[in-house]
Amino acid sequence: MNKQEFKAKANQKIDEISAKINELKAEKESAKQEAKEKYKNALEELESQKFELEAKYNDLQNASEDTWEEAKEAFSDTSDKFKKGFDKIKSVF
Repeated sequence: MNKQEFKAKANQKIDEISAKINELKAEKESAKQEAKEKYKNALEELESQKFELEAKYNDLQNASEDTWEEAKEAFSDTSDKFKKGFDKIKSVF
C-alpha cells in the first residue's frame, strides 16, 4: 500500500470512528439511568482516543520520508487501541 492509499484509508478510519461514536451517543439516550453514567464515561474515553488518533493522523500527513514508517506504525497502533476500546464498550452495553 502506497503513501496516498494509506492516508486515504487512515482518513476513512477516522470517519468510521466518528460514526461509531455518534452511534454510541444515540444508544446512550435509550440506556437506563444507572447505565448512563458508565456509558458517559466510556464515551469520554473513546472521544479522547479519537482525538489521539486524529493527532496521529496529522503526524502521518506531515511525515517526511524518514519518519513515514514510524508515523504509520503509531497511527495503526492507536487505531487498534481505539477498536479494542470500542469493542469492549459494545460488549458491556
